[in-house]
Amino acid sequence: MKNVFFSFLLSIFLVSCSYGQGISDPAIGKVNMTIKAIESLYVDTINRNKLAEDAIIALLQRLDPHSAYMTSEEVKEMNEPLQGNFEGVGIQFNMLTDTLYIVQVIPGGPSEKVGIMAGDRIIMVNDTMIAGVGMKNTDIMSRLRGPKGTVAHVKIMRRNNPNLISFKIIRDKIPIHSLDASYLIDAEIGYIKLNRFAATTYNEFKTALNNLQSQGMKHLILDLQDNGGGYLNSAIDIANEFLERGDLIVYTEGAHQRREEARSTIKGSLKNNKVIVLVNESSASASEIVSGALQDWDRAVLVGRRTFGKGLVQRPIPFPDGSMIKLTTARYYTPTGRSIQKPYESGNIDSYNMEVIQRYNKGEMISADSIHFPDSLKYNTLINRRTVYGGGGIMPDYFVPIDTTRFSEIHRALIASGVLNKFVMNQIDKYRDSYRMQYENFEVFKTKFNVNESMMNDLLEMFKKEDFEMQGKTSVEATVDKEDEPEVKKPVEITENQGKKTSSKLTTEDMKQFEKSKPLVKLQIKALIARDFWNMNEYYQIINEENTSLKKAIEIIKNPKEYDKLLSNHK
Repeated sequence: MKNVFFSFLLSIFLVSCSYGQGISDPAIGKVNMTIKAIESLYVDTINRNKLAEDAIIALLQRLDPHSAYMTSEEVKEMNEPLQGNFEGVGIQFNMLTDTLYIVQVIPGGPSEKVGIMAGDRIIMVNDTMIAGVGMKNTDIMSRLRGPKGTVAHVKIMRRNNPNLISFKIIRDKIPIHSLDASYLIDAEIGYIKLNRFAATTYNEFKTALNNLQSQGMKHLILDLQDNGGGYLNSAIDIANEFLERGDLIVYTEGAHQRREEARSTIKGSLKNNKVIVLVNESSASASEIVSGALQDWDRAVLVGRRTFGKGLVQRPIPFPDGSMIKLTTARYYTPTGRSIQKPYESGNIDSYNMEVIQRYNKGEMISADSIHFPDSLKYNTLINRRTVYGGGGIMPDYFVPIDTTRFSEIHRALIASGVLNKFVMNQIDKYRDSYRMQYENFEVFKTKFNVNESMMNDLLEMFKKEDFEMQGKTSVEATVDKEDEPEVKKPVEITENQGKKTSSKLTTEDMKQFEKSKPLVKLQIKALIARDFWNMNEYYQIINEENTSLKKAIEIIKNPKEYDKLLSNHK
């Protein structure tokens, strides 16, 4: 407790001095005396740098959930996906049974150029064995990544080849895409999915948009589900495409920051199109800025569930050693004046991060009737005067409950143990040539490929051989960890089976659960195979077949009366 107290005092001193406050202030003088006393009299030797770091962390934790300290390594890791590239060999991989399986080779990247293929297994990197030695993913990545122009010597095992194959890969800049998929759902409806708002997002979005429009697209479904945010400028650029010149997109304001506004600078190319935006509890920050602006201007129907509620603005304050603090300086407000930020209790970060789970437990994600807002949080949209609500996150115009009917403990274990991915890689290994001959293009694959019962039996047998524990009470979670977000926890299912059991001892009830999840498992297998043979775009065209929010969005956009009704103030 004493260390925390000293850390807190030290942090005040450090921050105050960095902004030029002298120690003539009595409070700062007291802190300075305390620091001197610690250095001169404390019973043990102290590490001043470590103490300062701990002090900064302790101070920021007392403020809000998003002010934070980051080491130089964390700063670098944070910036890579938002800057749109990193330097390395250009592969996506999974670690299965202690072996690195290449899931995808990035088109145009250095690995593709030398002939490395999806399905290959990397055994050695620069004469270091990485297979079968229990090496961590982070250690493997550090060996594969490196400055542009440097060389990675890898040895690869390839199916039907008894010997290891050696490759010399010259590392290069590897693009990180923020657009997962863009395709026509039918002759008039386009679909674009964004996974973050990065430096390259607007250019990726605009290229995809132009392509869809050239194919005859008249209406757009923009998927921001699970998009945890990113750069404000990218959100503003995207929102521009839907609004009139001069329309307010977002404004920020804080106790020490006067109101600053961002307005549309162009008449958007989608100004007259029907638009639906998909959101859920993991849509945060920049996603909420875009969806909130489009809702306030009655430019889009929002479909899904209430967004995360991250509306605090962080200002980066760098330190000379490459570390930095992200200090909250203002709040984001939608054009109608709604605060995006959900309530929080200072210093109680755990409770804040669990808030999404609490929504699930209270029934908010299952039934719209469980969601209640006080009249004080009511606002009116700017064109049609519809009622919308503030107070934390963006509430959609059409609520879609979370689908728990297909999830089960067995399904969770198949994913968490890596068995599903391993099974898919084995299938591709065995039948790659056969699949290529049988399914000449994606449309043929999408129409004709089916995951049969024989494949499901093989999957189950593989799973039974795994020594994997299934917990009695499990909350299945996926995380979104973006540039300015905490860990956003998304509940998928909560089950109530007692005790622990290994996968080799499946009960009758387990088998019933497996049958329940079988349609979803089949869909995921098909989508993963499509990703291997084509790309993420094709993966989403498969997996979206059971996207309940997307299904409803298509229904609404095809029904002009329902679309117009949702955008009117007459419900």
